[in-house]
Amino acid sequence: MVKEEQFDMDPRYRQAAKEAWIGVGVFLLNIAWWAGFAYGLGMGPPEKYTYIFGFPAWFFWSVIGGFVVFSGVIWLVVRYLYRDMPLDADADQTQPGD
Repeated sequence: MVKEEQFDMDPRYRQAAKEAWIGVGVFLLNIAWWAGFAYGLGMGPPEKYTYIFGFPAWFFWSVIGGFVVFSGVIWLVVRYLYRDMPLDADADQTQPGD
């Protein structure tokens, strides 16, 4: 009979899972932003479009505005929600700054 080894849950797994879910959430918000502006402002006839810097408003807000806004969102998420952690197998023995 083979003895089963107990799996020790590394605390980094919990942080990695949290960061993955945050990434999925930001992605879904970006898609919602894009679809909302692209389909919301772009549903009418092209003759009635308004333009910003030569781009149709739906394109400007969904693509260009979304890039600017979500670049800031990603910066904030990485700055305040993500954590720097060692990825070594023996990370519990070595801490940054040792």
